[in-house]
Amino acid sequence: MSTDHATIRGVSPVLPTPFGVDGSTDRRSFDRVSRHTWELGVGSVMFPGFASEYFALNDEERLHLLSDLAGTVPPGRVMIASVAEHATHHAVRQVRRCADLGAGAINVLPPHFGSPARQMVLDHLAAVLQAAGPMPVIVQFVPRATGTWLTPDNLTALRSHHPNLAAVKVECRSPGAYIRALTRHGVPCLAGNAGIDLFEALEAGAVGVQPGGGFVDLYVRILRLWDAGERDTARTLHARLAAWLEEWWPQPGRSLAMGKAIAWRRGLIDAPTCRSPGPETPDVAEVDRFIGEFALRAAAP
Repeated sequence: MSTDHATIRGVSPVLPTPFGVDGSTDRRSFDRVSRHTWELGVGSVMFPGFASEYFALNDEERLHLLSDLAGTVPPGRVMIASVAEHATHHAVRQVRRCADLGAGAINVLPPHFGSPARQMVLDHLAAVLQAAGPMPVIVQFVPRATGTWLTPDNLTALRSHHPNLAAVKVECRSPGAYIRALTRHGVPCLAGNAGIDLFEALEAGAVGVQPGGGFVDLYVRILRLWDAGERDTARTLHARLAAWLEEWWPQPGRSLAMGKAIAWRRGLIDAPTCRSPGPETPDVAEVDRFIGEFALRAAAP
């Protein structure tokens, strides 16, 4: 399936994986949160990412949930399937499986176990890009979680050989200089890290943000204000959100757990469970304060 690269911009959320209290995947809740997210008007969604607890899913679960998600995609929208396999052999085959399921784009997490040499990482990315054919590919640059560092020159050179490298998701703090180095060479960028540095990223030329689920509508609100030229109002609203994100930032998994708990309290999923070992469910009073501060609505029944 070929996708216009311009579709992958604005708010492109990463869907959560709902689990029952027994740890089993809750496909009914997954369908509900998927449809709710599309109804917000986003052009694309990604699954499974860090915010989806991809590391806690087996291959069968990933593919079943991707198949479920594919059945919800409205016309003209894009399902971005994430390929996080460390071995190039498996990553290339996963790209083909995702394409068969209806993915319109691929997100690739660079391999990082054992700290492979940079050229090996670039060869892996090139193989994924080649396997995807004309399908757009987003390269996820997330040094905090992986320890893998790729320079803007590395990624620009990769795109010169593989024009289907549609965007780079930039997940380093103070991302402005990194994003500018890519965008000056025509490489589109998405802000990551839950949009904690969103305005620095936008001012540097980022075309969107790829946050986790739970309060996607808040990001939609901020981006619509930005696009409408109401920059001061957008900054004020984002500053309030960023205060929460900065509080969660030092605690690994905290943002993931809060997003899932917020989705639960809003009725988007049936339980806030993260698979063990994982972050604990946040205090309900804290979750409700967040929902109340931003006037987040409950899901439609």
